[in-house]
Amino acid sequence: MKRFYKMVSVREDAHGYIIELDGRPVKTPLKSPLIAPNEDLANALVREWSAQEEEIIPDTMPLTQLLSTKIDKVQNDRASLEAPLLKYLDTDLICYFTDHPPELKQAQEVAWTPYLQWFEKRFAAALKTTTDLAALTHDPKAHAAVKHAVSDLSDDHFTILQLATPLSGSLVLALAFIEGELDAKDLFAAMRIEETHKAKIYNEDFYGADPMEEAKDKAIQKDLNAAQEYLGCLSS
Repeated sequence: MKRFYKMVSVREDAHGYIIELDGRPVKTPLKSPLIAPNEDLANALVREWSAQEEEIIPDTMPLTQLLSTKIDKVQNDRASLEAPLLKYLDTDLICYFTDHPPELKQAQEVAWTPYLQWFEKRFAAALKTTTDLAALTHDPKAHAAVKHAVSDLSDDHFTILQLATPLSGSLVLALAFIEGELDAKDLFAAMRIEETHKAKIYNEDFYGADPMEEAKDKAIQKDLNAAQEYLGCLSS
């Protein structure tokens, strides 16, 4: 789509900060006004829209996409989004260690153990770990504590959680990310332990990475970086 506007601005009303193009509200895909919850996020959105040149490229506006997701999906149907998200706990990435090769197991332990310990302290419940492929069933106390914490999240924070959890395969890492226990770079590193190990085996620093995997990694990093920026705007 060609850029059709000259000026991007913000107008505050009782509902929040409305992003406007030449005085007209930006609309989400479902035609709701794009309303930011605070001024910092609104200003970040203005920068995204102002940076568009001759063509409007949605992929260069990740904060707009996240806010649109909150407005169109989370606010309209949050209950149906929470249930599948909570199921990630029993299959959480960081509860499933390998027993071979030992170098990979050690890397997993170094990367994941701090967040398992954080979870136990934060939720007063320890998670089981395994080297088996069979799904674990964690203590009901852990499930109840996580459900309560997720339910207490604002729609904005929940929007980030429902992005980070399936991307990483870990509800624990995503919750730690929401609460500032790790940043986007650390989250990406923790979720890619096995891939990093394989890259060393195949000497990708010398031979180069698989182009498809490299593109996938860049897309994930872009999403996580946008999520971190969004969270930063919420906490400022």
